Amino acid sequence: MGTSAVILTKKDKYSPEQFLADTIVAAFHSDVALYFYNNKTYTNEGKFLYTTLNINHKSFTGDNESSLIFHIHSMSSLSTEFYYHEDLGLDPNISLCQVGHIEDIYGNQELILHFIYEYLKLNPDDYFWIADNDWVYSWEDIQRLKSLPYDPDWCYKNPIE
Repeated sequence: MGTSAVILTKKDKYSPEQFLADTIVAAFHSDVALYFYNNKTYTNEGKFLYTTLNINHKSFTGDNESSLIFHIHSMSSLSTEFYYHEDLGLDPNISLCQVGHIEDIYGNQELILHFIYEYLKLNPDDYFWIADNDWVYSWEDIQRLKSLPYDPDWCYKNPIE
């Protein structure tokens, strides 16, 4: 499995339903194809755990299209826990959770940049974190990256350097 990425948001504002809505709007504005089958996974106790989307660069029929597998988790999912505030230079007093898990970023850098730009435009207080990096991308970072000529290695570079 490749490098994963997540969107970080404040715990007290997170709602899977609102996140799904924002994901749909971000996909719409970034001109990507979104596939949502509404297949939900539940715990043994019957609580919603997560659902999965596919986000594709153009369509679902073309060869060599970049594609993301994107998971939306409930607050009861252990996958939402976030402990790396200080490691990433974030305020440890702000309670964040990991939502919008992307399974593998490799080969999807341009798709991710367009999608994350539109998502953070809707949610400018959220962050985008690539799990292997020691930094996060803020709305301001992504705005700056979008204003520059496209660099396919953008997600492997610290935005403040």
